[in-house]
Amino acid sequence: MGKILNGKELAKLRADKLKETVKILKNDGIQPLFCVINIGDNPASKLYVRTKKRQAERIGIEEKIYQLPNDETEEDVINLIKKLNADPKVYGVMVQLPAPEQINVNHLMETIDPAKDVDGLTPSNMGRLWQGDHFVEPATPSGIIAMFDHYGIELAGKDAVIVGRSNIVGKPLAALMQERNATVSLLHTKTQNPEYYLKNADIVVSAAGQANLITADKIKEGAVVVDVGINHVNGKLVGDVAFDEVKEKASWITPVPGGVGPLTVESLMEQVVKLTRRANGR
Repeated sequence: MGKILNGKELAKLRADKLKETVKILKNDGIQPLFCVINIGDNPASKLYVRTKKRQAERIGIEEKIYQLPNDETEEDVINLIKKLNADPKVYGVMVQLPAPEQINVNHLMETIDPAKDVDGLTPSNMGRLWQGDHFVEPATPSGIIAMFDHYGIELAGKDAVIVGRSNIVGKPLAALMQERNATVSLLHTKTQNPEYYLKNADIVVSAAGQANLITADKIKEGAVVVDVGINHVNGKLVGDVAFDEVKEKASWITPVPGGVGPLTVESLMEQVVKLTRRANGR
């Protein structure tokens, strides 16, 4: 039976350490502050924003939320980002995704100052990620790497499969895992024979958003299975992995909830503090 990769427990350990770092900064008159721009009334987005704010408050970080209407123009959002870029008291800027259809997210990412890019999604920082010369990373991939490190899961020489190639999870995680000398395959809807890749993978990460996508017959004995999926089925929160059956075959496995999610939020807080320290020559 697979051992549990307890993201909730690890996130608490890391938050306790981060709280001490923030305390030192505040004693020196430096207040970590980041701003979240949320456009529209997406319930999931509003929930994520509130979750981030609660965690920020626990650690001592200030989070300012800009809740914009669903019909907000792209020009107005860009002007807001420019204003936050210019504010020396703001150390991090992020746009909660998804955004309404009239907004070109790429234009927003291009506007955010890379030195305040708490999400690690600007073209500059994404490019640096693939070059192996990065200072910030997208929160979910960063949290997954922290989990591997904490539980002593070696990546070098391993065959890893990531299901899903989003800019938020799949692509940046592939870059970080390759940096650790894993051989990475990114699977997507056009992949021919995905079963072959999954069955031969030492590490499987699913970020597809499809309940029960990864079943026990699709993985090899002893694989490490990381579930990034968030799905609502019959009123319950579940991942992409059929947890009860896959845990009998995996060596390590993340639960949903309590796996990757808490580490995503915690990693975002760590990025805020990194950017704050950097801006103040720490």
